[in-house]
Amino acid sequence: MSKDVPILVAQGGLLNGQRWAIHSQITIGRDDDCDIVIPERQVSRHHARLTHTPQGTLLEDLASKNGTHHNGNAIHEPVYLQDGDIIQIALAQSFYYISSDATLPLEQPTILTSTTNQILRVDKRSRRVWINDKELLPPLSAPQYRLLERLYDNADRVVSRSELIEAIWGEKEALLVSEQALDALIRRLRERIAELDPKHEYIQTIRGHGLRLNNPSLY
Repeated sequence: MSKDVPILVAQGGLLNGQRWAIHSQITIGRDDDCDIVIPERQVSRHHARLTHTPQGTLLEDLASKNGTHHNGNAIHEPVYLQDGDIIQIALAQSFYYISSDATLPLEQPTILTSTTNQILRVDKRSRRVWINDKELLPPLSAPQYRLLERLYDNADRVVSRSELIEAIWGEKEALLVSEQALDALIRRLRERIAELDPKHEYIQTIRGHGLRLNNPSLY
């Protein structure tokens, strides 16, 4: 494959772990003539389409009954995808978009962590998250994942709020991001984690310093 070919990776659902290179155009739906077939009743016969253009990969909803979501938001007009975006087809199947196959080996994803005995685990290649061996579905949005990944990679220390903002939104945008935006993102990530484990506080606020990940051992 060419190194600039974008990749679509299925997360969870019936297609979990499967991957498709987007050379030109890919149609997603329930009908057998689609490039990616999702045999679920909630999926429309021709549900969504991805088109690789010189400007980037374009995602379109094909007037589906139950909608196509981009990073948690229903789309009504075509949108261009960014690396790390999450696509949700109805409630049946989610996909992770990678802008180039150079960023992701084509072997089956494995857990990339030296702390596999911990309760919360992250697969960095597919950006999937498990808590107590249960996968967090639907997947985290791209900003939610970047926040968790930075804390996960620095589990032995407190991460400052400024470092988190830059890791999530990038150096150029960091100066435009408000403290309230970060607070809202932290709150939503905590809510998502609590869906699987409401009793433990994984993301701890260290007042005056930042945040740290409290990720206990399974044993």
